[in-house]
Amino acid sequence: MFLDRVKITIKAGNGGNGATSFLRTKLVANGGPDGGEGGKGGDIVFVATKDMNTLYSFRFKKKFVAGDGENGSKKLQTGANGKDEKILVPCGTVIIDSVTNKIIADMSEDGVKFVALRGGNGGHGNAYYKSSIKQAPHFSQTGEITQARSVILELKTIADVGLVGFPNVGKSTLLSCISNANPKIANYPFTTLYPNLGVCEVKGQTFVVADIPGLIEGASEGQGLGHYFLKHVERVRLILHLLDISESEGRDFIEDYHKINSELEKYDNALGQIPQIVVLNKTDLLDEETLKERKSRFEKEVGLPYLEISGATYAGIEKLKLEVLEKLSKIPKKDAITIEEFDFDRKDNSSVAISREDDGTFVVSGGKIDNFIRGVVLSDNISFAYFQKKLQEMGIIDMLKQRGLKNGDSVRIKDITFEYME
Repeated sequence: MFLDRVKITIKAGNGGNGATSFLRTKLVANGGPDGGEGGKGGDIVFVATKDMNTLYSFRFKKKFVAGDGENGSKKLQTGANGKDEKILVPCGTVIIDSVTNKIIADMSEDGVKFVALRGGNGGHGNAYYKSSIKQAPHFSQTGEITQARSVILELKTIADVGLVGFPNVGKSTLLSCISNANPKIANYPFTTLYPNLGVCEVKGQTFVVADIPGLIEGASEGQGLGHYFLKHVERVRLILHLLDISESEGRDFIEDYHKINSELEKYDNALGQIPQIVVLNKTDLLDEETLKERKSRFEKEVGLPYLEISGATYAGIEKLKLEVLEKLSKIPKKDAITIEEFDFDRKDNSSVAISREDDGTFVVSGGKIDNFIRGVVLSDNISFAYFQKKLQEMGIIDMLKQRGLKNGDSVRIKDITFEYME
């Protein structure tokens, strides 16, 4: 089964908690705090590989979670970092934020790596909080908790040349003639249900050819199968536009030419600007006089150069391969998609929100609060004093007063609820 678009959930690892520990040994007098730091959580890393050509492996597994950092321990031991989660994707995969629909990465080349989400920071151990004033802090910091995100993986086939045309014009047969590909070939519409790739070698040089599934009129608007695969034409540098000059399917080959070009331009105007080689196929099915008449008609009504071939008899195939090689030598390779500046993994460490519940309790929340509260332990007097002092320094108390805070009112911050007193 071919799969070229899938939505998955990714989550970086949580940071490990810092440790609360004290050095206790008969050889050291007044042993101080020795709680170590928590380990960093693992990252979510996408890696492009040429060994995949479909997103099929994501059909059943759609959730990827990196390892959590380990907790710190005594003797100032830092917890181990969490294991990164490496996700292999085919070359040509575009990663899209499912919320904003913005592209966050273009995995265009083999070996390209992209860190989508970074693991949470580990918490500080109580040794970190030791000072001349706080000689024996009985509290530590919890690790940073990460949030799951959803992304869309969309595969845009990486190929130098794209074969386009109506169903049954001979694209699969041509691909088998000019490359090492072995596509399924049969005489019925939509034999090709996904892009087939083949490598063609000419004069010691190679190029990649993609057989794009048959387009029909209305494909750009969702008719047939072609609209689903039009995106695979976006990256090619050259289009081989196949026409069935024998009209064996009962269609007018010149009308086919105009309809296919129209669908390409409707989907994306840039596709209409990609250089084309027009290929008149199935010449072996016509007698000499009829072939001459139809070529003459094409020259008059379209007026473009063309090549004539027969995929069945291999007539004209070598000339076509040389022509493609020459054209490609003059067309630069396409750059990766330009990514708009967008911090997908932006962590909220500054927002503050204040709301009020029906019973009058003030509730303070936001990224700034989440980050700050990780180092607060109510049961420790020093920690709680630090908590109250920081509320003043951060301007939280002033913000609450602006919202009507008075003596005796209850305030809840995460799991901490206290009564405000001047």
